[in-house]
Amino acid sequence: MHQMTPPPTPLVRRLLPKGPVPAWLLAVLGLVALLAIAVPLVIVANAPRIVPVAKKVARAIPPPRVIPPAELPPVEPAVFVALAPQEALAYNASIPFSSAPLLPARPFKVIGDEASIARATDCLTAGVLYEAGDDTVGQRAVAQVILNRVRHPAFPKTVCGVVFQGAERRSGCQFTFTCDGALARRYSDEAWGRARDVAATALAGSVEKAVGTATHYHTNWVVPYWSSSLDKISEVHTHLFFRWTGWWGTPPAFRGRYLANEPLIAKLKGIAPSHGEASDLLAGGDVPVDAALLPPDALPQPLASDPNSFLVTLDPRLPPAEYAAFAGRVCGDRPYCKLLAWTDRADTPAALPGDPRQMERLAFSYLRDRTRNFDKALWACDRFARPDPTQCMKVQVFAPAAAKADAFKLEAMPGSGLRAALGLGEQREAPPAELGGVRRKTGTLAPPTAATPPPPVKQATGPAAAKPD
Repeated sequence: MHQMTPPPTPLVRRLLPKGPVPAWLLAVLGLVALLAIAVPLVIVANAPRIVPVAKKVARAIPPPRVIPPAELPPVEPAVFVALAPQEALAYNASIPFSSAPLLPARPFKVIGDEASIARATDCLTAGVLYEAGDDTVGQRAVAQVILNRVRHPAFPKTVCGVVFQGAERRSGCQFTFTCDGALARRYSDEAWGRARDVAATALAGSVEKAVGTATHYHTNWVVPYWSSSLDKISEVHTHLFFRWTGWWGTPPAFRGRYLANEPLIAKLKGIAPSHGEASDLLAGGDVPVDAALLPPDALPQPLASDPNSFLVTLDPRLPPAEYAAFAGRVCGDRPYCKLLAWTDRADTPAALPGDPRQMERLAFSYLRDRTRNFDKALWACDRFARPDPTQCMKVQVFAPAAAKADAFKLEAMPGSGLRAALGLGEQREAPPAELGGVRRKTGTLAPPTAATPPPPVKQATGPAAAKPD
């Protein structure tokens, strides 16, 4: 069906010219239409290319991994700046608290047989009671510091070893009640029982968050020399708590393994039932010996020909994990020291060079050379399992021809490889050792009132200094 075109509207009829449309008008309209199409095409064709930009996603950049130093920080003895209590209070108040987070320690749960756990509990009881008195809040804080030390590689690996570290000396012990005669004073059975409850709770996993990973503390009316080199992190009553700066003060550093075999402590005889049968640390029986607690007269003597070399028969009650600590006790403050050890007295030579068969039975060796920043302990891993293979001696058979006195060097003992690796030669004179302790920050400890050279040193002798650690 043909569709009819509708007639134009009145508005269109008025706009249309009357008669035929002129040719020029058609040309103009055509040109306009052509330009309306061409101009946008030209603009689009010549426009700059738009490159889509991907949206940047913010990514968290992990902090640089902190590698622990190879050298453990030394533990400084209890030595104090000679200040009056009021001066010490002012100086301690001037030291700001660390701005780093106060991170809690991991729970510590004691393990071992019943007798060992009883010895650990009594040692911790004595520590918290004689350090904090009959104050439960202070006792919990002290207990946490002691257990932090048990876990830290710089300290003994038993509770009794930590509490009584240095107790064989008249001064320089870590907790002054162990060497200043304070144990002669007896607390009531009720006070001992309350302190023992605190100790047992801490050994069962209770954590005192207020002191974090602190390994040191002191009362605020004394100023130990080490306080200027550590971070002050918290305060409980009149006690200030500190941790090592850097990696050694962070939770990952507390990776030491508890030995779970507590030694007898002769000084607790008559005070703690679990230590009542001990007459001295070297009494018979199978109770282990803690290297940190050996009295000076129980330590071996150096060779007559070399005051820095030792040939030792190891006590069978000394755990292999304690051999390095034992060597450190034997070497003392010597900047250069060499120790060779056997487990059987029949294998231990009286002098060097020993019989080749004796040298093949070597169980442990230790070499220290502080002038070269070297400190190395090696075990015979065919007898003592070690977590790190670099701590193992290499198996070496000694030929009789090698046993010449003029050619023998301890550095060339089995597996040490120290002469070749370090270029060690003859022993050289080393400068006298300074006061041992934690490496200090730059600067000299100067109390606010001091405008002159550092004051004289005094040792802890009384109750006011009985909380130095």
